[in-house]
Amino acid sequence: QVQLVESGGGLVQAGGSLRLSCAASRGIFTINAMGWYRQAPGKQRELVAAITSGGRTNYADAVKGRFTISRDNDRNMVFLQMDSLKPEDTAVYYCHAAYGVFNSWGQGTQVTVSS
Repeated sequence: QVQLVESGGGLVQAGGSLRLSCAASRGIFTINAMGWYRQAPGKQRELVAAITSGGRTNYADAVKGRFTISRDNDRNMVFLQMDSLKPEDTAVYYCHAAYGVFNSWGQGTQVTVSS
């Protein structure tokens, strides 16, 4: 299985930006899809953005136009650029990889947006 490690979370004011990084323990060029999920207190985990091995992207309506997902297969990394952050973006953000019948999750990184 592939191990995932997130970084880049933190505290930011509304309107600010953060860039999350996800480092994979092995090559990701064969991984079907990688993505970012988030879970706010008392809420279910939800998909934020995903990117396929072919570069196709998908975003939750709540983040369209503000967040950008990208992947660097040479560095085995996936990124989430978050701009125009809102307090409702506050959550733990998790990196996810789907390959074949397997799934891997990172440990999560906290993003807090103050108003």
